[in-house]
Amino acid sequence: MASGIVARKRRGVPINGWLAIDKPLGMTSTTVVARVRRLTDAAKAGHGGTLDPLASGILPIALGEATKTVAYVMDGAKTYRWQVTWGEARNTDDGEGHVVATSPHRPGLADIEAVLPRFLGEIEQVPPAFSAVKIDGQRAYDLARADQTVTLRSRIVRIDSFTVVELTSETATFDVSCGKGAYIRSLARDLALALGTVGYVSSLRRTRCGPFHEGNAISLDMLENFGHSAASANLVLPVETVLDDIPALALTEDEARRLQNGQCLSVLRLAAQNPQTTITAGTTVRAMAEERLVALARIDGALLRPIRVLNL
Repeated sequence: MASGIVARKRRGVPINGWLAIDKPLGMTSTTVVARVRRLTDAAKAGHGGTLDPLASGILPIALGEATKTVAYVMDGAKTYRWQVTWGEARNTDDGEGHVVATSPHRPGLADIEAVLPRFLGEIEQVPPAFSAVKIDGQRAYDLARADQTVTLRSRIVRIDSFTVVELTSETATFDVSCGKGAYIRSLARDLALALGTVGYVSSLRRTRCGPFHEGNAISLDMLENFGHSAASANLVLPVETVLDDIPALALTEDEARRLQNGQCLSVLRLAAQNPQTTITAGTTVRAMAEERLVALARIDGALLRPIRVLNL
């Protein structure tokens, strides 16, 4: 007698790679992912680094097996062009919140350039109250919206560059390159305080996220035009795009199959096959068979252990 269980057809088609979407203002990152899935009919999709609805710019979308490499984008450097408006502090540290303090002071260019070095390198930063940071299992923004007191600990973040682009009587525009976890809203808040005034982020655009930038990004309108043919139109970038900084290790087809099945390989033998690659304990490598990415693997003593197997 039949069990009554009917195998469900997998929804979507297997597309593997990355789309760098130029996210418009007013749209959540989750909404962009859903729209990309609908337009491409991709079976699986996710994003590599949230952008708030009030921010525009580069939002990397991982498709299929690329979702296994999202961490390498999240951990990568990012670049922003943003504007601070002086004279008002907002409870959200951006234009969405309500005013909580004011100041008549407007800093000049010399004042700003004098304090910028304080914000370079590894600095301590307290995230905004309206952020996704968790406090006892709850998101800070949920507590803030419920008018509860939000106390967040400072954290160390990295600011690689911080330059003035434009200055008006009421605003200043900056370019900032930073590492993982840095909040531009906190940077604007703290910069204003260091200048003896208050301020909030009035516009924010991400111009680079890891290897993705305005030169290889596409708009949702462009994706709409290509639809299900996006992959064949070469709009989808290879999974390896986010792994360029990771050394490659060449495997034979037999070694590739063994690694994909969860088996470890001898580092000694691989070192002999890859004399051009420095093999160091603890290093993560791209295991390659011909031009095909097989897995991300780690050198563990005398063995190469798979940590992320990819089915490409």
